Amino acid sequence: MTPGKVVPADPRAAVIVCLDFGDDDFEERVAEVVRLVESAGVTRHRVLSGRRSRPDPKFYAGSGKVEEMARAATELNAAYVVFNHELSPAQQRNVERELDLRVLDRTELILEIFAQRAQTNEGKLQVELAQLEHLSTRLVRGWTHLERQRGGFGRTGGPGETQLELDRRYIGRRVKVLREKITSLKKQRQVQRRARARGDVLSVSLVGYTNAGKSTLFNALAKAKAYEADQLFATLDTTTRRVWIAAAGNVVVSDTVGFIRDLPHGLVAAFRATLEETVHADLLLHVVDASSPARDEQAEAVDQVLAEIPAGEAPRLLVWNKIDAAALQPGVERDQYGRISRVFVSARTGAGLEELRKAIAEFARSRAAQRESSEASVSF
Repeated sequence: MTPGKVVPADPRAAVIVCLDFGDDDFEERVAEVVRLVESAGVTRHRVLSGRRSRPDPKFYAGSGKVEEMARAATELNAAYVVFNHELSPAQQRNVERELDLRVLDRTELILEIFAQRAQTNEGKLQVELAQLEHLSTRLVRGWTHLERQRGGFGRTGGPGETQLELDRRYIGRRVKVLREKITSLKKQRQVQRRARARGDVLSVSLVGYTNAGKSTLFNALAKAKAYEADQLFATLDTTTRRVWIAAAGNVVVSDTVGFIRDLPHGLVAAFRATLEETVHADLLLHVVDASSPARDEQAEAVDQVLAEIPAGEAPRLLVWNKIDAAALQPGVERDQYGRISRVFVSARTGAGLEELRKAIAEFARSRAAQRESSEASVSF
């Protein structure tokens, strides 16, 4: 190595900060953020943890932990420090100034993954909207380069206009354009949805925690080839297929983006147009990773997002997937009214899929009977 030559930081290396504030599932949270970082393309990382009663107002993690971050970043030659927490704009700036490194909080990490994974035009628009809306909160007080005055015309702004004001104006204009484009695409979907409703086609949406196996289950049901992988947020864009199910007829099945605990509110809002397939579905298949030790907490996180969309009152069928990894047998459970409430399947091996098809058909018959009863009541 040439003496004095500066080695650029490795963009595939990161220091991960995950603090324990008394969480019962802290170890699971650490494992999850590691998988998130790896999903973003990081191949080398080091986790720094510690217990605190409350966040430090200046650095979130405290000055001693910041020094530890600096040492770890130097040893790894890391380009990033990633917090598995939500940082305030001031806390993020303070840590970046101390380390002279890019600092991402949990929201920015998830947005980064979404930006990498979005494939369709609509998905890219939604991610950009969420990123800009998050960035607008980071412009409060601005970075050092935003404090300079600039003059001129057009994009350079008027005399005495600050770079901060220019950035805000640009973001405001771009957000408006993105919202208009997303609204236009939303109207197109509404037309398609009305056409399905006129044809009286049952619509089923798969929802669940990220990496619960939704796309694998979707491919098994629809005999499709949607992308699937053992990683968080493998699929972002909604995929829809028409499936024939005996005793139910044609059914429209949609695979949607996976959820995660503490999903950024802005991201939920940006993806609301896509998630409307979930809102307007006749039946939700809530796919749960039966092999995960945190399956109850993950199911609760999904329920919270569904309530936020809102789709909390939609008819729902629990589908416990990956029973082969959980040493469970295929089958169904019924509630106190005799209705199927849970189905045990393995999308990978195919075990329990026939029971799932029967459960969908049973729901379709019940729905049809309710409609006939309602129509007869109105006729009477």
